[in-house]
Parts: sequence; C-alpha cells; structure tokens
Amino acid sequence: MPRNLDLTALRSLVTVADAGGVTRAAGLLNLTQSAVSMQLKRLEESTGLSLIDRSGRGVGLTATGEQLLSYARRMLALNDEAWGRLTRQDVEGEIVLGVPHDIVYPAIPGVLQRFAVEYPRLRVNLLSSFTMKLREEFQRGEVDVILTTEDHVGPGGETLATRPLVWVGAPGGQAWRSRPLRLAFESSCIFRAGAQRALDRAGLPWEMAVESNSSRTVEATVSADLAVHVVIEGNEPPHLERIDHGGALPGLWSVHVNLYARDPARSPAQADLVDLIRKEYRSIGLPRPRPALGEMARSHPA
Repeated sequence: MPRNLDLTALRSLVTVADAGGVTRAAGLLNLTQSAVSMQLKRLEESTGLSLIDRSGRGVGLTATGEQLLSYARRMLALNDEAWGRLTRQDVEGEIVLGVPHDIVYPAIPGVLQRFAVEYPRLRVNLLSSFTMKLREEFQRGEVDVILTTEDHVGPGGETLATRPLVWVGAPGGQAWRSRPLRLAFESSCIFRAGAQRALDRAGLPWEMAVESNSSRTVEATVSADLAVHVVIEGNEPPHLERIDHGGALPGLWSVHVNLYARDPARSPAQADLVDLIRKEYRSIGLPRPRPALGEMARSHPA
C-alpha cells in the first residue's frame, strides 16, 4: 500500500539543507529549533531511513538524505505552484521595492523567490538606488517599500539590523598604504562624508580617486588596487576584501539597515512582502565579527 511523505517535514529538510543548519532554517520557517528537529526526526522514523548526518559539528545530509532532497524540492515546487495559482489568482498588480545596491545580497533574492511563489500574478519591481534617493522617492509615493542604510531610524521606520562599516580594497592590495589615501565613493554615497571626517580626525591625508555615481566604476577602481572603499560588514563584493590594516586606518561606525513601508494596511500582499523581509533578516542575523588587527570600534562622527 502506498504511503505518503509529509510535505511539512520535507519543507524542513529542504530549508535546513539550503540554510546550512537548523537555527537559520527555524527562522525562515517561523518555527522553533526544536520543532524543526522534531520534524526531521519524524521524517526519518516514517521512512525508516537515516537522513541526517549528526556526526559532525553541523547538520548535514546522508547520501540517502541527499537523494530524498532532490525529490523533496520537486514535490514542494509543484505543491507551492498549485497552491499559489489556486489561492492567489485574484491578486495582481505591482509593488515597488527600493533597496540600496550594496545590501541587495544576500537577503533580497530569497525574498523575491518566496514572494513569487505566494503571489505568482503580482510583480515586484526591484529598484536599486542610493538611500537618499530612495527616501525622496518614498516620500513622493513612488516606492511602496524601501530598505535604507542610515545612522538612525526615521519616523515610521524599523531597524532590521545594525552592522559595522569596514574598509575594503583589492585582494592583497596595497592602495591602503598610500598617502594621500585614495578613496573611491559614489557622489551620493551616504558613507562618503563620514569616512572623510574619520580620516581628517586621524590626521590622514586623502584624495578622491573617483567622481562618479556608478557603483561599477567604484568597484572596478578598487579591485584594480587604485583606491579603497567602505562597505557594510558582511556585504563585501566577491572581488574585494576587508583590509587588515592593523590600525593604520581609522575605525568606522555602525549603520542601521532600516525598513519603511507605505500604508501597511493598504495591501495584504505588501504586508506579506514586508514580513518576508523581516524573517530573512532575522534568519541571516549579524555576521561574525572579523576585526582587523588593532582596529577599534568608534562611534559615528558628529
């Protein structure tokens, strides 16, 4: 007699595999860690198979678990597609989501993917720009939901994470040793003036190597080891690395990743999008600190 696999338990299996552990998976599923662990255990008991490799420090899958994972992905995809199309047929339109380019990854792609499953006929228009421009467009009603990187949170906003800024340069680069220090920032970058003031307070001469509003231009200049830049820790582009300057550059401040949503009660779909963003940031958490030798945390310059 055929037996049925528990889709809820399969979803936990897939989420644990994708998230790399039970803790983050629990945040994504909005469940407790014990509930996720129990679902995995029941899946093993119902199949009579060993699916989870618990011999190491983390949680991995056995060869059988990896095989089931492939089936689980297809089963859940079909289930979610059917559910979405049958229950969200009447929800159409567009939500404009504004996100600074430097924090699009790692959170936003997963949010967009899950939202598309729940609302297949509703389009999310992702707008990538600078915080100041996004705030202006939000105030004019041109954007429905925005994320920002700011020193403080404004009226009507909520802080999703607080993260430090770090100096970045080319892998193995030496541009950070030059004096005057060559900087690469977009003209509208909200971190630009603060970094310059931090250097002034430390008595370090600097000059601008780039005058552009193109993030590609800035990243190309820095990756060529012609200048240095400042980013939020944990959001370093893959072709740049945090500078281990040993205290030769001044410590930087921490910024808030804030969320602002227009008329929360206006659209249940928008409320669901906001909730997905919150859950994603809770699941990501704060990056592990990687202090450069001798670097000391300082508050933001007044």
